[in-house]
Amino acid sequence: MNATRALCAATSLLLTSFTGLVNASDEWYLGTSASHYNLDSTRALQDHHESNLLGLQAGRYLTDHLAVELGYAQQAGHDDLDALSLNGVLWLGDKTAGWAPFALLGVNQYDFNDRYNLASGHDDSPTQLMFGLGIAKRLSDKLDLRADVRLLSGHDEDAEDVGFHISLNRIFGTPTPAVVMQPAAMPEPEVQPEPKPEPKMRTVVIRLNVKFAFDQAVVLSIESEDLNTVAAAMRAHSDILLVLEGHTDSTGSEAYNLDLSARRAAAVKDVLIADYGIDAGRMSARGFGESHPTDSNQTRAGRINNRRVVGEMTYTEVVVD
Repeated sequence: MNATRALCAATSLLLTSFTGLVNASDEWYLGTSASHYNLDSTRALQDHHESNLLGLQAGRYLTDHLAVELGYAQQAGHDDLDALSLNGVLWLGDKTAGWAPFALLGVNQYDFNDRYNLASGHDDSPTQLMFGLGIAKRLSDKLDLRADVRLLSGHDEDAEDVGFHISLNRIFGTPTPAVVMQPAAMPEPEVQPEPKPEPKMRTVVIRLNVKFAFDQAVVLSIESEDLNTVAAAMRAHSDILLVLEGHTDSTGSEAYNLDLSARRAAAVKDVLIADYGIDAGRMSARGFGESHPTDSNQTRAGRINNRRVVGEMTYTEVVVD
């Protein structure tokens, strides 16, 4: 294979393979190298199988883990042998953290000085495929030390060479920014409104006790305070109903007293309607005669207490602190 054509084909292959990769890096490097090769015996220089070369190399990182590298080296102290190589370098670990392994694959072209006689029929510019494994350490942010072992094969007569290569490279440019995975945003905890305290309630009982003169069904003005209290509560609480119960002492017949007690209950109802504006539908009136005494009918004071109209209503209200 023609050497120039081989190098061009390898360059095209590497660039085609790597151009589409993402996370392209801006880093590139220049370096110096020293190599020791153990050449195949079929084309040793003046019967010497070993050769030492010094050289230069330049590379470009296509991604954080992949670089393309071009190198040139010449035999140390002589001009018997030159070497030109084009490699792809694949990092197998983090090159910025301690020692990291890498692999390389590429092509290598020797140029033997024709002043030295090679075995008859040998190409003085053979091209070989090159495979290597090595290890590297980043000495600083901008300086790499690399060492690798290389196997070169594919000469027209299947010659195989083994080399040891060490290089020191100065890094330029900036590495690919690390992709920082942002944690998924946690939803803000839903703030629950503080439960409103249950209102404090109390039960209110209002009792009405209107007294009457003997054999009378007329509401006296002195009873207005009790009536005011009942009327105010009924206006404030529209759901309150009031039952009025009329009573008498035991003087007179039962029939008469029953009628008198009913007239007394009706009189109180009429006053609440006329003087206080309470709806008649919210009140009922009933007479019980002398059947429910609250005191003894044997005394004057007891009979006064029994001549009455009573009522009771209950409601709940919020306690205001």
